Amino acid sequence: MDLHTSPLLTDLYQLNMLQAYLDHGMTETAVFEFFARKLPPRRGFLVAAGLEQAVDFLRGFRFAEDELEWLAASGRFRANLVDYLAGLTFTGDLHAVPEGTVLFADEPLFRVTAPMPLAQLVETRLINIVHLQSLIAAKAARMVLAAEGRTLIDFGLRRAHGGEAGLYAARAAYLAGFAGTATVMAEPRFGIPIFGTMAHSFVQAHDDETDAFEHFARSRPDAVVLLIDTYDTETGARKAVALARRLAADGIQVKGVRIDSGDLAAHARTVRRILDDAGLDEVNVFASGGIDEDLIRRFVADDVPIGGFGVGTSLATSEDAPALDCAYKLQEYAGIARRKRSEGKATWPGRKQVYRTYAADGRMTGDVLTVEDDDRDGEALVRPVLVAGDAVAPLPSLEESRAHAANQLARLPEPLRRLDTAPPYPVEVAPALRTLADDLDRRMAAE
Repeated sequence: MDLHTSPLLTDLYQLNMLQAYLDHGMTETAVFEFFARKLPPRRGFLVAAGLEQAVDFLRGFRFAEDELEWLAASGRFRANLVDYLAGLTFTGDLHAVPEGTVLFADEPLFRVTAPMPLAQLVETRLINIVHLQSLIAAKAARMVLAAEGRTLIDFGLRRAHGGEAGLYAARAAYLAGFAGTATVMAEPRFGIPIFGTMAHSFVQAHDDETDAFEHFARSRPDAVVLLIDTYDTETGARKAVALARRLAADGIQVKGVRIDSGDLAAHARTVRRILDDAGLDEVNVFASGGIDEDLIRRFVADDVPIGGFGVGTSLATSEDAPALDCAYKLQEYAGIARRKRSEGKATWPGRKQVYRTYAADGRMTGDVLTVEDDDRDGEALVRPVLVAGDAVAPLPSLEESRAHAANQLARLPEPLRRLDTAPPYPVEVAPALRTLADDLDRRMAAE
């Protein structure tokens, strides 16, 4: 059983419902949509991410023989369920917004159309994949906006909630505009540039700080960034300056120094002055340790001479908002629109589309949420990805999705580009969708 591909990586209630669906012949076509009910505080927008991994999951969906044997031996399910799962593949349709698309509350990130047992069974893993990456991509996008062009590197793997989460966080951050990551697997897996310096332990392992710097530089001559705050930041900076002059004679350039503790702004100003006084204006000051978008914004506003930031915990855990209030809900079954009406969790029924309009300067002006067949002016965001389990077209590359995300951020209304709470972006619920909901409510009341 492979953790990343097994259909058993799901909730028990999915299999419980599957047994009941099969027992009662409920195998007609169902339509589910995934969306955020509301956005976290201070989050003015969401960034759709994870579609590529969601498609990989659906296209590789199948139960292995040992998984079927385990289900049969568990004693929880009847033979008809195990027989149904044997040879089961995803033969449904998937519609989604492109990765990197900015979205708002109630707007679907993706829609699954498939026989009810299948559409239900894929829910947990799809949410698991898309929720995480979309959450991290939105967090990273806020940092990108705050940084105003300064370099951002993901340092979050060690604090992420598991290896896969750290790897997917690296992908989502890169998609949103980070320059790269410290997570090595992200390069062979996704082609994301990887970056790394040294740890304090490397310096501590040497009896002399300068020796530590020089050993590292001569072993890694093409990527010399020195961690200078193990003992005293100012002293470390002066040692780095002295070493840089010696290394230059051997054709080795110190590209940067990293500060990871203390008053980062004060240290950065002091270090920058030491470097400039030595004529090392090309050496970058890089900061890490407790970085989030608010700190980045403040440093940018105060013109703190930091050229790049390594962002770890706050990014990989989406520290201020570690989860979205999101849902994968039934919108149609057997050709009839369906709607949840629970207090505080009511949904809009039917298959939906989002149309977006833009001003003359290219900035977004508003969205319309409506039923799929209600043609409106504007750009239709929800597009076919899989039909009967087969790809409609090749998915965009990660670089293409990254460029799309950058374009989306550039087209945000100015208030949404700030980090503070902004007036909500206008999302109109179209009359056609309201009518469908009203008709459904009346029918349900009559029944």
